[in-house]
Amino acid sequence: MEAVMEELGRLATWLFGAGSDTPTLPQMAARAVLVYLAALVMVRWGEKRFMGKNTAFDVILGVILGSVVSRAVNSTADIAPTLAAGFVLVAMHWAFASLAFRSDRFGTLVKGRTRVLVEDGRIDWEQMRRSHMSRDDLLGALRAEGVRDPEQVAEARLERSGKVSVIEAKDGPKILGAELADGTLTVRIRLE
Repeated sequence: MEAVMEELGRLATWLFGAGSDTPTLPQMAARAVLVYLAALVMVRWGEKRFMGKNTAFDVILGVILGSVVSRAVNSTADIAPTLAAGFVLVAMHWAFASLAFRSDRFGTLVKGRTRVLVEDGRIDWEQMRRSHMSRDDLLGALRAEGVRDPEQVAEARLERSGKVSVIEAKDGPKILGAELADGTLTVRIRLE
């Protein structure tokens, strides 16, 4: 078994420049291929959590993972421990996501909370202040959702991802006029 391990060590040195401060161009290319494939496995293992949802919780993993695996490519760190660290990061992210799924309190701790910015057409300025959003920021987010005026909004929330989700208010019937005649109130409405 010891002979096999020694042979694998020699192969790693020859192929990837393991232990070398100055790997050759083919060794750097081999490192890049290995790290790319390992990172692909890590991302697939981490599922789509940090690729599409973009909460701070998810972005942090992407930044750290990129930083860690790049060290294996440019040979500032050994490949095996660097890739192991990458897999540990993805496993920790997966475990935290799993805990957040099971515990709302933990989910709020690691991912944050949503904030209601507009409710029934009224802007909540305290939540806007806490979210560091200006009126122009809010109006831009509403326009992106096809809404011109906060009064047209039933609810707008700043989601954990930083995106503003918008639920438009439903138009009710419009009162066109009302008449009181002979003790009877007649109301003319238009349904839209």
